[in-house]
Order: sequence, then structure tokens, then C-alpha cells
Amino acid sequence: MSNPVITSQPGVGSYGTNVQTGQWSTDLCSCCSDGLICVSGLFCPLILACYTANKYGENCCLPLVPGGLAAMRTHMRLTYGIQGTICNDALMTCFCGNLETCRMAREIRIRNGETSL
Repeated sequence: MSNPVITSQPGVGSYGTNVQTGQWSTDLCSCCSDGLICVSGLFCPLILACYTANKYGENCCLPLVPGGLAAMRTHMRLTYGIQGTICNDALMTCFCGNLETCRMAREIRIRNGETSL
């Protein structure tokens, strides 16, 4: 009798990052941890969202499309192995859009090893 071949399937979070903590690097309200992103998110949130999309490798107009910010958050969450749901992504970008845009900008900055915008 032969032994069955068992292979494991790639799991959630296998989209291509080497840093998989299962959590965002900063909290939603950690704006003070990066002053420039905080000020940009407060006074120019749309510009920050477009800049963030561009830095993430998406079209800079993605945040201008309805649901674009939620789609980017979902993709970012899956790429970085962050736990969550699509429903939560939609709710966070809808009701906490500016704070979430700042958090995504901080996440990209941290994951890319950048110190400033």
C-alpha cells in the first residue's frame, strides 16, 4: 500500500509580503505617530488617498471611484496578511474614511521602510 501524497494549500495572507503579523502596524487613531500624514489626512484627505493608492501601486484615481478606497483596503489587508472581512473594510472606509486613509498611508510607509512622505 502506498502513502498518500499530502500537500498544503496556501492560506490567507499568502499574497506576497514577508511581514505577516495579522494586524495593522498602527491603530486607527494613531495619527500622531506620523505628523505629516496626519496633517495631510486632515486638510487634504483626497490628495492623501490618491498619493497612497499610487504608492501602493494602484492607479492614483482609484479613491475617486465609489468603493475604490474599500477595494484598496481589502487588497492591502490581503497582501499584508492582516485579518479582517470585506464588510469591515467597507464600513471602515465609509464611516472612518479619513482616519483609515491615514492608517493605510502609514502602513505603506512602514512596510516600505520609508521615514516620510
